Amino acid sequence: MKRGTARILRWFGLLEWGRRAELRLRMRQPRALPDAVILGAQKSGTSSLHNYLVQQPGMIEPLRKEVHYFDVNSGRGEAWYRAHFGRRGEPGLNIDSSPYYLFHPAVPRRMHVLLPDAKLIVLLRDPVRRAYFALLARARQGAREARIRSGDRGRGPAARRCSRAACGRHAGAQLRAPALQLRGARPLRRATRAWFDVYPRQQFLILKFEDLAKEPLATLNATLGFLGLPPAAAVDLEARNTRRYPPMAEAVAAQLRDCFEPHNRRLEALLGRSMGW
Repeated sequence: MKRGTARILRWFGLLEWGRRAELRLRMRQPRALPDAVILGAQKSGTSSLHNYLVQQPGMIEPLRKEVHYFDVNSGRGEAWYRAHFGRRGEPGLNIDSSPYYLFHPAVPRRMHVLLPDAKLIVLLRDPVRRAYFALLARARQGAREARIRSGDRGRGPAARRCSRAACGRHAGAQLRAPALQLRGARPLRRATRAWFDVYPRQQFLILKFEDLAKEPLATLNATLGFLGLPPAAAVDLEARNTRRYPPMAEAVAAQLRDCFEPHNRRLEALLGRSMGW
């Protein structure tokens, strides 16, 4: 779907209807499979990197960014999956960017059956900050749903400030819970090892969110080089899917850094590089 068409449909609240209609049409056409996959992780800049990539002339933008075929939609069939990408034989590279793929235990082998030669891009983030912002997002969504159920939309500046503060308190309390402290580095290491058990390491590009945020053009060009494409001549480097959240309390951050420290070092040993966390 062309970006201009998508913007018009989104304006009228018809974007999903338009996508479903186009998907039905595409399923009757010979379509390609993706050449590259952004595996994840969530809250690590995958939306921004995807947006930067699909602006390049050598890339074909999919019908939607997150297809989630190999985790939750595998029962829909290969024709459904192919329908999200360019026509077979169309010049350019196709990409699937579904950030939960990295963590789903069944995805590596499912994907390898259909995409054994795919180039795999992984964006990683400091697990302390990733866990904090994920919980903040969850808390904000819960607060929004509660306001809607009560009939209070809470759209004013005061409501937004209150919501941000409440979400920060909720996330800080949640992150102190022992059961939640290890969400991040340990699963990240296990998930990455599971992928390395199925695909050769030369098919992976491991990136850091911190590098993408600090030097987006350099990170984009490194990714384009990995995909065999020339450096970007022009690109809109506006970050995508960003939110403003309250800062993490230093006491919570220090506690979590101590908790994640050994798991971060084991992840570095697995990757053979320093992550700087």
